[in-house]
Amino acid sequence: VQLQACGGGLVQSGGSLRLSCTASGVTSSYSVGWFRQAPGKDREFVGTIRWSSGAIYYDDSVKGRFTISRDKAKSTVYLQMDSLESEDTAIYYCAAGRAILSAIRDARSYVYWGQGTLVTVSS
Repeated sequence: VQLQACGGGLVQSGGSLRLSCTASGVTSSYSVGWFRQAPGKDREFVGTIRWSSGAIYYDDSVKGRFTISRDKAKSTVYLQMDSLESEDTAIYYCAAGRAILSAIRDARSYVYWGQGTLVTVSS
């Protein structure tokens, strides 16, 4: 499994960005998730999608503002981020793993990680 994230950049507060994650080698048993790490903070869960069912789970902090989608033919997962806030500034990572439902928000459930893409939201 190889993951490559892109799409980060600088955006003003209230703006939007769309991140892409190409997840080659992902099969039906995987979940592909988005995590982020702000300066001086721990890595935190943003959201994830079950590759087989398409079920999507979000952290409460982004629910209603961020949307995960996928294109199975392209093995690509998208993270559409709207109404961005300065608190969303972080390096965003995509990751893949055979996460069980009870641990789907746990970074330790994801074995494969992309290189990260920086999102900076200016206030």
